[in-house]
Amino acid sequence: MLLCVAMKNLLVIVSDRLTDLIRKGEITARYYNPGEFFDDVHILMINDDNPELSAIQKTVGNARLHLHNLPVPPFKSTLGWHPALLRSWINAGVKLAEKIKPDLIRTYGIFHNGFLAARIKKALDIPLAVSLHTHPDFDMRRTVPPREIKKRIMYECYRHLERESLCSADQVIIVYESQREYVIKNGARSVSLIYNVINSSAIQQKKCYDTSSPPQIISVGRQFKEKNPENIIRAMTHLDAVLTVVGDGAYHEYLIKLTDRLGLKERIVFRKAMSNDEICVSLPGYDIFAVHCDYVGIPKAVIEPLLVGLPVVINRNPVASVPEIEGDWVLSVENTEPGYASALEKLIKDKAMRELLGGRAIAYAEKNFLPHMMEQKMSALYQQLLAA
Repeated sequence: MLLCVAMKNLLVIVSDRLTDLIRKGEITARYYNPGEFFDDVHILMINDDNPELSAIQKTVGNARLHLHNLPVPPFKSTLGWHPALLRSWINAGVKLAEKIKPDLIRTYGIFHNGFLAARIKKALDIPLAVSLHTHPDFDMRRTVPPREIKKRIMYECYRHLERESLCSADQVIIVYESQREYVIKNGARSVSLIYNVINSSAIQQKKCYDTSSPPQIISVGRQFKEKNPENIIRAMTHLDAVLTVVGDGAYHEYLIKLTDRLGLKERIVFRKAMSNDEICVSLPGYDIFAVHCDYVGIPKAVIEPLLVGLPVVINRNPVASVPEIEGDWVLSVENTEPGYASALEKLIKDKAMRELLGGRAIAYAEKNFLPHMMEQKMSALYQQLLAA
């Protein structure tokens, strides 16, 4: 007697341009199919991107991968994405979903992709899980300069997209604790904290805490106002060490010129781009990880060195509490030149302190961020949604 096993089908709606993620080396195994829970994964890109199917396959494991496009209509012609003027776009999304017949809809974001998913759920009665990867009020609206009127208006128009996404979802997944209040305030009915899955294959724990000669510091992150590593660079004028700065952004050229003005050209290495594999493999070879981040969550770029056991120096958040970086597993400083200089100097001089901080980092990270644990949590959540 043959046993018939039902094939599970997932529809993922993304706003990211996957080609950009491929180019930056940010393709994570099973990211869109944690635990390889689904047999078929349909990725609907709400843009005109055309990535290589083979380059994306890694994100769904052994599942059959299907790619689709449905670009979001322009802001102006829809009067700020008014629902009535998005009707034909929504109908096209519903028709595609009818053909795909997904068992579950998943979005990584709560803007246009979450809104479209909410309308498909309403039309076809399919379970919906959405995840939040930023804090719209703190990390988006608060950070827009007053002179950028167009962007401020656009972000205000996002509000109805956000609320419908959150109100419609059967499960809202937050990726750091400080998002919880926002999603509940905006209508989330069921909330789970599941941290971002990071690159498990390339992470190796640090074994030796002897100081390199000269000491090696690394800073990884996009280079703009809220993540500007300027004070880390300025702190290097007080230290006999080498700093590697990985990342790109609006401040990149300014930071290079600043380095030249400070006479640090020989002791600061800029790497505009490194694949995530390359970064993770290299982390144990550094002595200290230093970063500036004013966003209210913990970036993946900080989770990685914590799992490695690298001593982490990070600024205290000026806006809100961030529980994931408020403990003895990191060294917290003010975002100032003296703040970073003092902390880095202490760590450079004190092997026992580096080893203690690294050990605490691993203990905290293994309790909270292990990739296989996050995959298991997500698979369990999918099972729960399909059984409901």
